[in-house]
Amino acid sequence: MNKVLILGAGMVVKPIVHYLLNNDIDVTIASRTKEKAEKVLEGYTNGKAISWTVDLLEELDVLIKEHDIIVSLLPYAYHVTVAEKCILLKKNMLTTSYVSDEMKALNEQAKEANIMILNEIGVDPGFDHMTAMEIIDKVHDQGGKIDEFYSLCGALCAPEASNNPFRYKFSWSPKGVVMASNNDATYLKNNKVVEIETNDLFKNPLKIDFPEVEEMEVYPNRNSLPYIDIYKIPEVKTMYRGTFRYKGWCEALDLLKNLNLTKYESLDVKGKSLAQIVAEINNFELDNLKNEIKNKLNIDDNHLGLKAIEWLGVLDSTKKILRENSSTFDIISDLMIEKMMMNSSERDMVIMQHIFNVTNKNGKKEAIISRMLDYGNDKYTSIAKTVALPAAMAVKLILEGVIKGTGVKIPIEKSIYIPILDLLKKEGISMVETRRELP
Repeated sequence: MNKVLILGAGMVVKPIVHYLLNNDIDVTIASRTKEKAEKVLEGYTNGKAISWTVDLLEELDVLIKEHDIIVSLLPYAYHVTVAEKCILLKKNMLTTSYVSDEMKALNEQAKEANIMILNEIGVDPGFDHMTAMEIIDKVHDQGGKIDEFYSLCGALCAPEASNNPFRYKFSWSPKGVVMASNNDATYLKNNKVVEIETNDLFKNPLKIDFPEVEEMEVYPNRNSLPYIDIYKIPEVKTMYRGTFRYKGWCEALDLLKNLNLTKYESLDVKGKSLAQIVAEINNFELDNLKNEIKNKLNIDDNHLGLKAIEWLGVLDSTKKILRENSSTFDIISDLMIEKMMMNSSERDMVIMQHIFNVTNKNGKKEAIISRMLDYGNDKYTSIAKTVALPAAMAVKLILEGVIKGTGVKIPIEKSIYIPILDLLKKEGISMVETRRELP
């Protein structure tokens, strides 16, 4: 029987483990918290949990030797260390994380070891790549070309749970979400490179209708330009990757950034209220803080962002901070953890939308819109399910010899994405495509 080693027991481990166990594949979960891993395995006999931490590298060698394929769900900084050991011991490896430059540099070594290191096999990245390439390859195979491509994704709470002024709740790490708000962004629009500095990231979001949900807002996601080469669409005139949010989030995050409340610099905060810190770092009068903010930023009481930060507690002058030093980033994200986590009775939601404007071989232009809407259930959150299942299916298909190859890869090849997408459809995860002619 095939044996899979899973390193880490984070938020996506349960659907991966259950899928593999249900397909008669033995699983070992190596985790810092063995009890957490054992809970995932309840009800199954072909899985085991062991206590392991990333500093136990000699033990890792033994574990890798004993298994057929390694899945790293560790923080991305540790993937390369695991990959180097997999190369040495000639074992295939898989991660759901973005490929780092250090991981790319292992490509030739992986080929020489005759192993595959498959990365970016989650939802975003992962499912987005596979469903994009499915359409791109069809258009190219039929002699057409891609003129414009928008790839948009969002991990959100379901509409009925979006009942705070941010209209957002966390089903996973708030720190990562707030950290992403400090990114710059670059994309291609009508053959012109557009560069967005971090201070402008949430200004002027796109408005995109998502049927069965509502009109959503979209802000740009990091650097879209490399995907022109990754997706092999040199003809494209617009290439934009973006993140979906309900209306209100962009205004709130833009206001937090304008007030210097997502900064990483450590400040002396002991005994101060958040309102006092806001006043100090922005040279505002504490006793007139709300009006100072409104006047400086030219907003009124109806501003969605102002309502959101007031609800969060940014203007609270009564609650004192107990720690001695902290950054505004940590203070704000800790407040979000306190007030914006999803509870067990609420559903999360993952939405994805690809918008292609294409010119077909006959010269006719059309728009291809491909959408996915997935909700969490009482067994798995949607984000865990949509990240985990592509990875689990890739493991199964590699073990079965359906997916073959060597080197450092992402799932953009037909031999990888076609069988995975077929399996995902059986689990109810797929895109729905519509087309319309363009003038």
